[in-house]
Amino acid sequence: MNPLEIAIGILEEGPICDNCLGRQFANLSTGMTNKERGYALKTVLAMLGHQKFKDGDPSLIQKLESCTNQARSILNVDGSDEKCWICNDLFKSLDVWVQRALKLLKKYQYDTFLIGTKVSGLLAENEEIIWTTSGTISAEPLKSELNREIGKLIQEATNKEVNFERPDILVLLNLAEDKVELQSSSIFIYGRYKKLIRGIPQTRWSCPLCQGDGCEHCNYKGDMYTTSVEGLMKNPLIECSGGVDVVLHGAGREDIDALMLGTGRPFVVEVKEPIYRHFDLIDIENSINRSAKGKIEVRGLRFVEKDMVAEVKIADADKVYRLRVIFNDAVSEGKLKASLDKICTSIEQRTPHRVAHRRADKVRTRTVHFAKLIDMNSGEATVCIRCESGLYVKELISGDEERTKPNLSELLGTEVRVKELDVIGVKHARLKKKN
Repeated sequence: MNPLEIAIGILEEGPICDNCLGRQFANLSTGMTNKERGYALKTVLAMLGHQKFKDGDPSLIQKLESCTNQARSILNVDGSDEKCWICNDLFKSLDVWVQRALKLLKKYQYDTFLIGTKVSGLLAENEEIIWTTSGTISAEPLKSELNREIGKLIQEATNKEVNFERPDILVLLNLAEDKVELQSSSIFIYGRYKKLIRGIPQTRWSCPLCQGDGCEHCNYKGDMYTTSVEGLMKNPLIECSGGVDVVLHGAGREDIDALMLGTGRPFVVEVKEPIYRHFDLIDIENSINRSAKGKIEVRGLRFVEKDMVAEVKIADADKVYRLRVIFNDAVSEGKLKASLDKICTSIEQRTPHRVAHRRADKVRTRTVHFAKLIDMNSGEATVCIRCESGLYVKELISGDEERTKPNLSELLGTEVRVKELDVIGVKHARLKKKN
C-alpha cells in the first residue's frame, strides 16, 4: 500500500493527533516534524476527498466522515473534543512535563543532559496495535519523539547541550507513574595517594559474618576497620559535590599493614549522584589532606572520564617494595646477597593461602626485576625488591609452604618472615588526560 492508503486505514481506527499520524511515516521524509507530517497528510487526504466528491466519487469522504469527530480535524474544522487514542493527547501537555523537569533540574549543576522515556503499558500496547493494523514499516517509536521534542524544549529553556553518550544528567519521563526522575551521572577524579600509617585498608572492609549489618565479631560496627583510604577521601568530596557516596578504584592495593610511599598509588575516585560538578580540585586536595591528619595524602587530582577506571585497573605497573625481614637462623651478608640475586627471575606462584578465599587457586608466573640489600643487623635485614604487578611479595620471602618458587627462605635454608612492608613505588604506564 502507498502512504495515503495506509494513512486512510490509520484514520479509520479512531481519533488520532497530528504527531501520532505523522510518526507512522517518520522515515519517509526529512526536514519536517511528525506534527507537520501528520497535518500535511490530513490536508492532502481532505483535498483528495473533495476532488473525488466533485468527480462523483464520495467514497473517500465517506471513509473520512466515518471517523466521527476525527473528520473535523481532517477537514481542518476546529472543535474536535475526542482524544487521540494512541497517545491520549500526550503531545498537548509537553509543556507540563518540561516544567516538571525544569523544576527538578534547578537544584543541579550540569552542562549536558539527555531525555529518556518510560512508557506505560497502555501506550505501548496502543503503539503495537497501530503498527500491526496499519502495516506501516516507516514508523518511529513514541518515546523517541517524546525524547526529541521535550529535549528541544529543555535545551531552549536552559541553554544546555544534549549528549547522547555520556550526559551529566538523565531526565527520565516516567509516564507509567506520571512523574519525572533525574539520574545524575558520577564524577570521576584521578590522582595518586600515599598511605602514611599502617592498619587501614584501601576501601571499606565489611564484616564477613554480618556483611555490614553489625554483629559481635565486628563490635556491631559493620566494618572490620573504622576507616580506610576511601573513607578518608569521602567527606570532603561529598561536601563539595553534594553526592551520596564515593567509590575508590585503585591501581592494585597494598596490604593493610603496609605503607604506600614514594609518588603514591594511582587511583580514580567515583563520586555518585553529585549535585555540583564544578569545584576546585586543589581545594579538595588540600581539604582531604587536612582532614586526614597525616593518615593519607593525595596529589595530582584531575577530572577524567569513566574510561579511566578500567585503564587504571588493567594497566601494567611494576611495584617497588621495601621490606624489613627477620631470619630464623643466622645468615651471612654474602649468602643473602647471593640469594637475592637468584630470585631475580621468573617466579611460579600458586595462589597464597591468605587470599585463597577470594582468588582462584592457580599458578601464576611473575617476574622479579631486581632485589638488593639495603642494610643488615641483629638477625634482620632491609631489602628492596622491584617486581611485576600481581606478585605476592610476602610469599616471595616466606615461600608460603612451597607455593611460591623460588623463594628467599628456600634459597637461604632458613625461615624468613616479613616484619614490615612498604610500597615505595608504583611504576605505572602513562595515563591519558581528559581533553
